[in-house]
Amino acid sequence: MKNWLIGLCALLGACATTNSEAQPAPAPSASGTLITIGTSYVLHSPVLGDDRQINVWTPADYGSAENANRRYNVLYVLDGALDQDFQHIAGLGQLGALSWTYEPLIVVGIQTKDRRAELTRRPQDPRHAAEFPQAGGARRFQDFIATEIIPFIDANYRTGEGRALMGESLAGLFVVDTFLHRPELFRDYIAISPSLWWDDQHFARDGGHDLEGRAASNRRLYLAIADEGGATQAGMNRFLGLLEAAPRGSVTWRYSDRSATETHATIYHGAALEALRWLYAMPEQNYGPTPWYYEENGTPPPAH
Repeated sequence: MKNWLIGLCALLGACATTNSEAQPAPAPSASGTLITIGTSYVLHSPVLGDDRQINVWTPADYGSAENANRRYNVLYVLDGALDQDFQHIAGLGQLGALSWTYEPLIVVGIQTKDRRAELTRRPQDPRHAAEFPQAGGARRFQDFIATEIIPFIDANYRTGEGRALMGESLAGLFVVDTFLHRPELFRDYIAISPSLWWDDQHFARDGGHDLEGRAASNRRLYLAIADEGGATQAGMNRFLGLLEAAPRGSVTWRYSDRSATETHATIYHGAALEALRWLYAMPEQNYGPTPWYYEENGTPPPAH
């Protein structure tokens, strides 16, 4: 009798355990919290005759009481809409603030819509003029940035004296164009895989005229290229020659050759990180070997 009761209790206990384990786990709460990485504006531009999305990321300590009077340098990112390059470059802004390897920056994304129209000058080469009939809006887009975007950011944020312009591909070409023809707009220029093939390598062939008469300045230029080869690499090589021949002190520049490891589709994020580490490095940081082929003013880097 005793053994039978013990067996029955064991059986009931096993059943209870089995039934308990078979019950579904409680469903997670569906009331998630929205993640916000910045502020998005829609500005009407009289210069463009159009509305544009402008996105702004600020460092986490921007709103703190102890930093109430602090001013921050600003990184302006072309192709900076939420569905373009703003979010991953804002992530680099956060990385700088977290790692203290380069200074905290305000990141501003500027939306482009028709990149071939807005980021290029009218080609002088008849073949390119026929192939890209919409081209030629770069000067107007520069005016848009100079007279509308920069004043808006300066009026609404605690901006420092340093401004940088960053872009890749056609946006990189626009960066080079602005560096050559509107150098006063920014202190620092970051051109990643710039489309220097444009207009039969026009900027690479004729840009030296814009550098010849330039007085000593604190302008800095970072260039990087992937495995594009062809006219893109040829244009870059020509442009590097212009920089090497430029009056000493007129520009401080670095060139990062990433053709062995990166494609046009993969170069942007890593090269942008390298540029920020160079331009805005915190004191006493050492990042080890780099793929830089040229150091400031064309001087080869020391062997690692």
